[in-house]
Amino acid sequence: MSDPCHTFAACLDDGMDTAVIRETVRGRWSADSGAALEGLSRLVEIPALSPSFDAEWAATRHLHAAVDHVRTYLDACGLPGASTEVVELPGRTPVLLLDVPATGTARTDETVVVYGHLDKQPAAGEWSAGLGPWTPVVKDGRLYGRGAGDDGYAAYAAATALEALHAGGGAHARTVVLLETCEESGSRDLGAYLEHLRPRLGEVGLVVCLDTSGADYERLWLATSLRGMVSFDLTVRVLTAGVHSGHASGFVPSSFRILRELLDRVEDPRTGRLQLPELVTEVPADRLAEVHAAGDALAPALPLVDGMRYSRTDTAEVADLVLANTWSTTMSVTGADGLPSLPEAGNVLRPYTSVKLSFRLPPTVDADTALAALTRVLTTDPPFGAQVEVSRTDAATGWNANPRAGWLESALDEVGTEVFGLPWRALGLGGTIPFLGLFGRAYPDAQFVVTGPRGPGNNAHVPDEWLHLEQTERVTEAVARIIDAHARA
Repeated sequence: MSDPCHTFAACLDDGMDTAVIRETVRGRWSADSGAALEGLSRLVEIPALSPSFDAEWAATRHLHAAVDHVRTYLDACGLPGASTEVVELPGRTPVLLLDVPATGTARTDETVVVYGHLDKQPAAGEWSAGLGPWTPVVKDGRLYGRGAGDDGYAAYAAATALEALHAGGGAHARTVVLLETCEESGSRDLGAYLEHLRPRLGEVGLVVCLDTSGADYERLWLATSLRGMVSFDLTVRVLTAGVHSGHASGFVPSSFRILRELLDRVEDPRTGRLQLPELVTEVPADRLAEVHAAGDALAPALPLVDGMRYSRTDTAEVADLVLANTWSTTMSVTGADGLPSLPEAGNVLRPYTSVKLSFRLPPTVDADTALAALTRVLTTDPPFGAQVEVSRTDAATGWNANPRAGWLESALDEVGTEVFGLPWRALGLGGTIPFLGLFGRAYPDAQFVVTGPRGPGNNAHVPDEWLHLEQTERVTEAVARIIDAHARA
């Protein structure tokens, strides 16, 4: 490829050359010799577990190794005037910044922030033959390996989008790529970093988040809302020590029975609907319209066992199922303690039962208010005077996008037609990205582009995680063109 700086200068007067943009992006992601794909493959090899899964992260330094690896790549890109920096506040996981000054013709009053994360989930079980969490494998147009799609690709996509703009005569405002290393642990360090970095970021006008999924691999999908989350451990204790069930049952109710009664206070076990007013909200009209516009493309495709039905059995409408996943509160039991394995379970009235509860909250519900309400209801007047404790609490409020500016609508329409060949679509997501809630509150007037190449079956968080390479190319090109549109707005 010709020198990016020379090409940029030559094209400056003629406007952006979209063919060069595409050629640059495809070259970086090429399975033969693409620098971005090679760099990401090497990142897969680093077991950079998030702090929730590696309590000794500061000593193992796998997170630092991931940061150093990506920083080396970003420095080698040679973006004009760019600088990289590792910021590490005391006792907190590191953050990597790539700071690229605006091109000569771009607006200079706003900063673009592109977000991704470098920390990873654990292996999470047995991977298929020939695959492994720390073994990058390119096969059938996919890159397999932990962190490939969630969310290591983001660093390389962001750099490639900026490289492509310079190569093709595009423009961009000052752009800061922010890569954290605590997202899979709830981004518990990110708030401190955003406060620390706020004077340096300046007035943020566009936020591009590359950590979400779409409903297929054919078009550009924008997430316009994400649910919040509350999680905690709930422990019910009835005895100071286990007792033979023949001696104690009937005298003392089991801790599991009391736990079940407590959970029924907040969730109707027949419908799954949450009972507390602090946990529900109305769905905004624009979000309803987006769900209906996407139609059956949002239909879930989950690995149900034979005979299993989806939870909303009272309706056949896909929209109702989608809204249950994106704008309803749901409760999941994601772990348990005090329960011996089945082969080891004797006839004992156990002293306690603990469960880890995860509540997904509608995007506009305040997570701290929800946590306070749940704690109050579960611990007040416990059945039979049992000891009930709520511990290891975590709360993250969700996010609901601002109305889109005219320039962004136009850019999305153009990208849909020229890059994907299909109209773009919007969707709400049932997961949580604390970054968006934090940034949304810090920069309430910013435009948000929340997207990514992940889609059905990508296996994030479970064995055989993979990244769809062709969709990654298209998303990278789309990001470049949206950043250019912002610069010229």
